[in-house]
Amino acid sequence: MKPIIFGRNVQGASHKRTETECQDSYKKIEMDGDAAVLSVADGHGSKTCLYSKTGSNIAVNVFCKEMENLYGGYHDNLEALLTFLKRDGDTKIAQQIHAEWKRRVLAIHKKYKRDIPKLENGEINEREIYKLYGTTLLGLMITPLFVFAFQIGDGDITCVDNAGVKQFLISDKILGTETHSLSKIDAWENAITVLYRRESFIQENLLFMLSTDGFSNSYRNEEEFKKTCTDYFEMIKQYGVKEVCNNLKDWLDETSEQGCGDDITLLMAYFADDSNSELMQFDGDKLEPEDASSYDLSDETEDGIDEGTKGSCCSIG
Repeated sequence: MKPIIFGRNVQGASHKRTETECQDSYKKIEMDGDAAVLSVADGHGSKTCLYSKTGSNIAVNVFCKEMENLYGGYHDNLEALLTFLKRDGDTKIAQQIHAEWKRRVLAIHKKYKRDIPKLENGEINEREIYKLYGTTLLGLMITPLFVFAFQIGDGDITCVDNAGVKQFLISDKILGTETHSLSKIDAWENAITVLYRRESFIQENLLFMLSTDGFSNSYRNEEEFKKTCTDYFEMIKQYGVKEVCNNLKDWLDETSEQGCGDDITLLMAYFADDSNSELMQFDGDKLEPEDASSYDLSDETEDGIDEGTKGSCCSIG
Protein backbone atom coordinates (compact mmCIF):
# COMPACT_ATOMS: atom_id res chain seq x y z
CA MET A 1 0.00 0.00 0.00
CA LYS A 2 1.68 3.19 -1.23
CA PRO A 3 1.21 6.36 0.86
CA ILE A 4 -0.06 9.60 -0.66
CA ILE A 5 2.26 12.35 0.58
CA PHE A 6 1.43 16.05 0.73
CA GLY A 7 2.12 19.04 2.93
CA ARG A 8 2.61 22.75 3.40
CA ASN A 9 4.50 25.28 5.48
CA VAL A 10 3.28 28.78 6.30
CA GLN A 11 4.85 31.87 7.75
CA GLY A 12 3.62 32.45 11.29
CA ALA A 13 1.27 35.33 12.03
CA SER A 14 3.80 36.92 14.39
CA HIS A 15 6.55 36.54 11.78
CA LYS A 16 4.38 38.27 9.19
CA ARG A 17 4.03 41.25 11.49
CA THR A 18 7.80 41.44 12.03
CA GLU A 19 8.59 40.56 8.40
CA THR A 20 10.59 37.50 9.46
CA GLU A 21 10.77 34.66 6.95
CA CYS A 22 9.39 31.23 7.80
CA GLN A 23 12.08 29.26 9.62
CA ASP A 24 10.54 25.83 8.93
CA SER A 25 11.51 23.41 6.17
CA TYR A 26 10.18 20.11 4.90
CA LYS A 27 11.14 17.48 2.34
CA LYS A 28 9.98 14.12 1.05
CA ILE A 29 11.64 11.48 -1.10
CA GLU A 30 9.82 8.57 -2.71
CA MET A 31 11.66 5.34 -3.43
CA ASP A 32 10.82 2.03 -5.05
CA GLY A 33 8.85 -0.63 -3.26
CA ASP A 34 6.26 1.79 -1.84
CA ALA A 35 8.96 3.31 0.36
CA ALA A 36 9.26 6.99 1.26
CA VAL A 37 11.08 9.38 3.56
CA LEU A 38 9.50 12.48 5.12
CA SER A 39 11.13 15.16 7.23
CA VAL A 40 10.29 18.51 8.83
CA ALA A 41 12.49 20.90 10.79
CA ASP A 42 11.94 24.09 12.76
CA GLY A 43 14.73 26.67 12.77
CA HIS A 44 14.91 28.44 16.12
CA GLY A 45 14.67 31.94 14.63
CA SER A 46 16.13 33.72 17.66
CA LYS A 47 18.56 36.64 17.51
CA THR A 48 21.43 34.24 18.19
CA CYS A 49 20.34 31.91 15.37
CA LEU A 50 20.73 34.21 12.38
CA TYR A 51 20.78 31.42 9.81
CA SER A 52 18.36 28.94 11.33
CA LYS A 53 16.28 28.83 8.14
CA THR A 54 19.33 27.44 6.36
CA GLY A 55 19.90 25.13 9.32
CA SER A 56 16.43 23.64 9.01
CA ASN A 57 16.85 23.24 5.25
CA ILE A 58 20.09 21.38 5.77
CA ALA A 59 18.48 19.18 8.44
CA VAL A 60 15.60 17.85 6.32
CA ASN A 61 17.87 17.22 3.37
CA VAL A 62 20.44 15.38 5.47
CA PHE A 63 17.82 13.13 7.06
CA CYS A 64 16.20 12.26 3.74
CA LYS A 65 19.55 11.60 2.08
CA GLU A 66 20.81 9.40 4.93
CA MET A 67 17.60 7.34 4.95
CA GLU A 68 17.57 7.06 1.17
CA ASN A 69 21.13 5.75 1.21
CA LEU A 70 20.28 3.23 3.94
CA TYR A 71 17.25 1.96 2.08
CA GLY A 72 19.25 1.70 -1.13
CA GLY A 73 21.87 -0.41 0.60
CA TYR A 74 19.37 -2.74 2.28
CA HIS A 75 16.32 -2.80 -0.02
CA ASP A 76 16.95 -6.47 -0.80
CA ASN A 77 17.17 -7.34 2.90
CA LEU A 78 14.79 -5.14 4.88
CA GLU A 79 14.89 -7.49 7.86
CA ALA A 80 18.58 -6.63 8.23
CA LEU A 81 17.79 -2.91 7.95
CA LEU A 82 15.06 -3.27 10.57
CA THR A 83 17.50 -4.95 12.95
CA PHE A 84 20.16 -2.29 12.32
CA LEU A 85 17.80 0.64 12.90
CA LYS A 86 16.26 -0.96 15.97
CA ARG A 87 19.71 -1.47 17.47
CA ASP A 88 21.54 1.66 16.29
CA GLY A 89 18.86 4.17 15.28
CA ASP A 90 19.40 6.45 18.27
CA THR A 91 23.18 5.99 18.32
CA LYS A 92 25.07 5.36 15.07
CA ILE A 93 22.34 6.74 12.80
CA ALA A 94 21.85 9.77 15.03
CA GLN A 95 25.60 10.35 15.05
CA GLN A 96 25.78 10.14 11.25
CA ILE A 97 22.91 12.58 10.77
CA HIS A 98 24.34 15.03 13.29
CA ALA A 99 27.87 14.82 11.88
CA GLU A 100 26.66 15.41 8.32
CA TRP A 101 24.51 18.36 9.42
CA LYS A 102 27.52 19.95 11.13
CA ARG A 103 29.74 19.30 8.12
CA ARG A 104 27.32 21.00 5.76
CA VAL A 105 26.76 23.91 8.14
CA LEU A 106 30.48 24.63 8.25
CA ALA A 107 30.75 24.29 4.46
CA ILE A 108 27.89 26.72 3.85
CA HIS A 109 29.19 29.19 6.41
CA LYS A 110 32.57 29.27 4.70
CA LYS A 111 31.11 29.29 1.18
CA TYR A 112 29.14 32.46 1.85
CA LYS A 113 32.10 34.06 3.63
CA ARG A 114 30.19 34.75 6.82
CA ASP A 115 31.99 35.97 9.92
CA ILE A 116 33.96 33.16 11.52
CA PRO A 117 34.28 33.31 15.32
CA LYS A 118 37.66 32.29 16.69
CA LEU A 119 38.87 30.78 19.94
CA GLU A 120 41.61 32.43 21.96
CA ASN A 121 44.15 30.14 20.33
CA GLY A 122 43.05 31.30 16.88
CA GLU A 123 41.18 28.14 15.91
CA ILE A 124 37.66 28.28 14.46
CA ASN A 125 34.96 28.26 17.13
CA GLU A 126 32.73 25.66 15.54
CA ARG A 127 30.28 25.61 18.44
CA GLU A 128 29.39 29.26 17.86
CA ILE A 129 28.89 28.63 14.16
CA TYR A 130 26.50 25.73 14.83
CA LYS A 131 24.44 27.96 17.13
CA LEU A 132 23.78 30.33 14.23
CA TYR A 133 21.99 27.51 12.38
CA GLY A 134 20.04 26.00 15.29
CA THR A 135 17.09 23.79 14.39
CA THR A 136 15.02 20.79 15.40
CA LEU A 137 14.52 17.71 13.21
CA LEU A 138 11.73 15.18 12.74
CA GLY A 139 11.81 12.34 10.25
CA LEU A 140 9.90 9.27 9.14
CA MET A 141 11.00 6.42 6.87
CA ILE A 142 8.23 4.20 5.52
CA THR A 143 9.20 0.86 3.98
CA PRO A 144 7.14 -2.17 2.93
CA LEU A 145 8.25 -3.91 6.14
CA PHE A 146 8.40 -1.22 8.83
CA VAL A 147 8.13 2.46 9.76
CA PHE A 148 11.04 4.21 11.48
CA ALA A 149 10.63 7.57 13.26
CA PHE A 150 13.39 9.93 14.38
CA GLN A 151 13.30 13.15 16.41
CA ILE A 152 15.62 15.73 17.94
CA GLY A 153 13.81 18.63 19.58
CA ASP A 154 10.14 19.56 19.68
CA GLY A 155 7.38 18.88 17.17
CA ASP A 156 4.97 16.00 16.70
CA ILE A 157 4.78 12.76 14.75
CA THR A 158 1.14 11.74 15.02
CA CYS A 159 -0.73 8.70 13.74
CA VAL A 160 -4.48 8.79 13.06
CA ASP A 161 -6.71 5.89 12.07
CA ASN A 162 -10.32 4.83 12.52
CA ALA A 163 -9.57 3.92 16.15
CA GLY A 164 -8.30 7.37 17.11
CA VAL A 165 -5.15 9.48 17.51
CA LYS A 166 -1.84 8.61 19.09
CA GLN A 167 1.63 10.08 19.26
CA PHE A 168 3.77 7.78 17.14
CA LEU A 169 6.86 8.95 18.98
CA ILE A 170 6.91 10.57 22.44
CA SER A 171 9.52 13.33 22.53
CA ASP A 172 11.37 14.70 25.53
CA LYS A 173 9.63 17.73 26.98
CA ILE A 174 11.65 20.68 28.27
CA LEU A 175 10.08 23.30 30.47
CA GLY A 176 9.20 26.60 28.81
CA THR A 177 10.15 27.30 25.21
CA GLU A 178 13.51 25.51 25.30
CA THR A 179 14.09 22.57 22.99
CA HIS A 180 16.83 20.15 22.04
CA SER A 181 18.75 21.38 19.01
CA LEU A 182 21.03 20.07 16.31
CA SER A 183 23.30 22.99 17.13
CA LYS A 184 24.43 21.35 20.38
CA ILE A 185 27.75 19.53 20.25
CA ASP A 186 26.16 16.38 21.72
CA ALA A 187 22.81 16.76 19.93
CA TRP A 188 22.76 13.14 18.74
CA GLU A 189 22.48 12.01 22.38
CA ASN A 190 19.02 13.63 22.49
CA ALA A 191 17.74 11.68 19.50
CA ILE A 192 14.61 9.62 20.08
CA THR A 193 13.63 6.82 17.71
CA VAL A 194 10.91 4.22 17.38
CA LEU A 195 10.34 1.41 14.89
CA TYR A 196 7.22 -0.65 14.20
CA ARG A 197 6.54 -3.39 11.71
CA ARG A 198 3.89 -2.26 9.24
CA GLU A 199 1.83 -5.39 9.73
CA SER A 200 1.30 -4.42 13.37
CA PHE A 201 -0.54 -1.19 12.71
CA ILE A 202 -0.91 -0.02 9.10
CA GLN A 203 -4.40 -0.72 7.87
CA GLU A 204 -6.92 0.82 5.52
CA ASN A 205 -7.25 4.57 6.09
CA LEU A 206 -4.31 5.70 8.18
CA LEU A 207 -2.66 9.11 8.37
CA PHE A 208 0.80 10.11 9.56
CA MET A 209 1.23 13.79 10.42
CA LEU A 210 4.65 15.38 10.92
CA SER A 211 4.33 18.89 12.30
CA THR A 212 6.50 21.58 13.82
CA ASP A 213 5.54 22.82 17.27
CA GLY A 214 3.70 25.85 15.89
CA PHE A 215 0.87 23.47 15.02
CA SER A 216 0.27 21.81 18.40
CA ASN A 217 1.10 25.00 20.34
CA SER A 218 -1.78 26.77 18.60
CA TYR A 219 -4.29 24.68 20.54
CA ARG A 220 -5.27 25.14 24.17
CA ASN A 221 -4.63 21.56 25.15
CA GLU A 222 -3.76 18.12 23.84
CA GLU A 223 -7.39 17.15 23.37
CA GLU A 224 -8.01 20.06 20.99
CA PHE A 225 -4.87 19.16 19.07
CA LYS A 226 -5.96 15.52 18.75
CA LYS A 227 -9.43 16.59 17.62
CA THR A 228 -7.88 18.68 14.85
CA CYS A 229 -5.76 15.72 13.74
CA THR A 230 -8.93 13.63 13.57
CA ASP A 231 -10.65 16.38 11.58
CA TYR A 232 -7.89 16.30 8.95
CA PHE A 233 -8.17 12.52 8.74
CA GLU A 234 -11.95 12.63 8.29
CA MET A 235 -11.78 15.44 5.71
CA ILE A 236 -9.30 13.48 3.60
CA LYS A 237 -11.61 10.45 3.67
CA GLN A 238 -14.71 12.50 2.87
CA TYR A 239 -13.46 15.14 0.45
CA GLY A 240 -10.21 13.70 -0.91
CA VAL A 241 -6.57 14.69 -0.94
CA LYS A 242 -6.88 17.41 -3.59
CA GLU A 243 -9.54 19.33 -1.67
CA VAL A 244 -7.60 19.19 1.60
CA CYS A 245 -4.35 20.14 -0.11
CA ASN A 246 -5.91 23.10 -1.92
CA ASN A 247 -7.20 24.49 1.38
CA LEU A 248 -4.22 23.59 3.55
CA LYS A 249 -2.42 26.94 3.35
CA ASP A 250 -5.52 28.89 4.39
CA TRP A 251 -6.23 26.50 7.26
CA LEU A 252 -2.68 26.67 8.59
CA ASP A 253 -2.62 30.46 8.25
CA GLU A 254 -5.82 30.62 10.30
CA THR A 255 -4.41 28.20 12.87
CA SER A 256 -1.32 30.37 13.38
CA GLU A 257 -3.33 33.60 13.49
CA GLN A 258 -5.76 32.28 16.09
CA GLY A 259 -3.09 30.31 17.93
CA CYS A 260 0.50 30.91 18.98
CA GLY A 261 1.51 32.92 15.91
CA ASP A 262 4.47 30.68 15.08
CA ASP A 263 5.43 29.21 11.71
CA ILE A 264 3.64 25.95 10.97
CA THR A 265 4.71 23.02 8.83
CA LEU A 266 2.46 20.01 8.30
CA LEU A 267 3.59 17.07 6.18
CA MET A 268 1.24 14.11 5.82
CA ALA A 269 1.36 10.54 4.50
CA TYR A 270 -2.05 8.98 3.92
CA PHE A 271 -2.73 5.29 3.37
CA ALA A 272 -6.06 4.92 1.55
CA ASP A 273 -8.27 1.84 1.41
CA ASP A 274 -8.75 2.66 -2.28
CA SER A 275 -5.88 4.80 -3.54
CA ASN A 276 -7.28 4.52 -7.08
CA SER A 277 -10.56 6.23 -6.22
CA GLU A 278 -11.28 9.66 -7.69
CA LEU A 279 -10.99 11.28 -4.24
CA MET A 280 -7.39 10.10 -3.95
CA GLN A 281 -6.25 11.32 -7.38
CA PHE A 282 -4.22 14.51 -7.47
CA ASP A 283 -1.25 15.80 -9.44
CA GLY A 284 0.68 17.89 -6.95
CA ASP A 285 3.24 18.94 -9.56
CA LYS A 286 0.63 21.18 -11.20
CA LEU A 287 0.39 23.44 -8.16
CA GLU A 288 2.27 26.70 -8.53
CA PRO A 289 5.03 27.18 -5.93
CA GLU A 290 4.73 30.28 -3.78
CA ASP A 291 7.77 30.34 -1.50
CA ALA A 292 10.95 28.46 -0.68
CA SER A 293 10.60 25.21 1.25
CA SER A 294 13.96 23.49 1.09
CA TYR A 295 17.40 23.63 -0.43
CA ASP A 296 18.58 20.74 -2.53
CA LEU A 297 21.63 19.51 -0.65
CA SER A 298 22.64 16.80 -3.05
CA ASP A 299 26.05 15.21 -2.73
CA GLU A 300 26.81 16.47 -6.23
CA THR A 301 27.77 19.83 -4.74
CA GLU A 302 30.88 19.70 -2.63
CA ASP A 303 29.73 22.46 -0.34
CA GLY A 304 26.30 20.94 -0.10
CA ILE A 305 23.72 23.59 -0.93
CA ASP A 306 21.80 24.58 -4.00
CA GLU A 307 18.73 26.75 -3.59
CA GLY A 308 16.89 24.78 -6.25
CA THR A 309 13.15 25.18 -6.75
CA LYS A 310 11.42 28.03 -4.96
CA GLY A 311 8.32 26.22 -3.87
CA SER A 312 6.39 24.92 -0.88
CA CYS A 313 3.33 23.66 -2.69
CA CYS A 314 1.69 20.40 -1.81
CA SER A 315 3.48 17.43 -3.32
CA ILE A 316 1.80 14.14 -4.04
CA GLY A 317 3.61 10.90 -4.55
